[in-house]
Amino acid sequence: MSLINRIDPNRLPAHVAIIMDGNGRWAKTRGLERGEGHKEGIASVRKVVEAARKLAIPYLTLYAFSTENWDRPAEEVSGLMDLMVHAIAKETEGLKKNDVKVHCIGDVERLPNYARTALDECIRETESGTALNVVFALSYSSRWELTQSTQQIVREVMSGKLRESDIDEETLANRLTTSGMPNPDLLIRTGGELRISNFLLWQCAYSEFYFTDTYWPDFGEEDFYQAILEFQGRERRYGKTSEQLESLTPSKDSSTNND
Repeated sequence: MSLINRIDPNRLPAHVAIIMDGNGRWAKTRGLERGEGHKEGIASVRKVVEAARKLAIPYLTLYAFSTENWDRPAEEVSGLMDLMVHAIAKETEGLKKNDVKVHCIGDVERLPNYARTALDECIRETESGTALNVVFALSYSSRWELTQSTQQIVREVMSGKLRESDIDEETLANRLTTSGMPNPDLLIRTGGELRISNFLLWQCAYSEFYFTDTYWPDFGEEDFYQAILEFQGRERRYGKTSEQLESLTPSKDSSTNND
């Protein structure tokens, strides 16, 4: 029996973010080139997108390529770009059929023109999707994002569009690349590493973290459902105590109309 049958549909995360790690190590353990792991990882993207759609989770963000990844060997970076273009072209029709809307966050100006063109086309083709928002983090890092947002605020203050006294958390949040999206309720990292690698640092301030040793190419629907079940078993206090949360939860008696 699938784990999906144990998931409470009333306690789903609004946004799940995933650090898709372990492609290279998956390939290495099989005596394959690292690129083969990246190819196999595309199948896992498809499985997780389908799983998120089945659960009606509104947002799914996938960390596909970081700004630090540009420092990898040129051959691997080129292969990743080619693979991304191929995957986008292959998957766009399926995404449209499944009513998925594609977004992208990151310093996409650094992408090769052919990769950026393919990405823009996919975003345009899926812009009417309403069932699931899939956000690809490409050439992304949180420090880059926070730096860009801060620079924008400085420019607005210097030009008189914004007063220093008006700057608060919302000011910065509204200038992040994720503006308009809910913050991730759950962050999943595959591959056994126990860190978040410069990913959505601001947005994940109160996210629940789920780490698994499973390499990304082996991560499928049931693994995703297991992470959701783990999330549903946690108490999210946001700095409050358990007793405070209980006092804020209406009891069955208080919700009954006795008139």
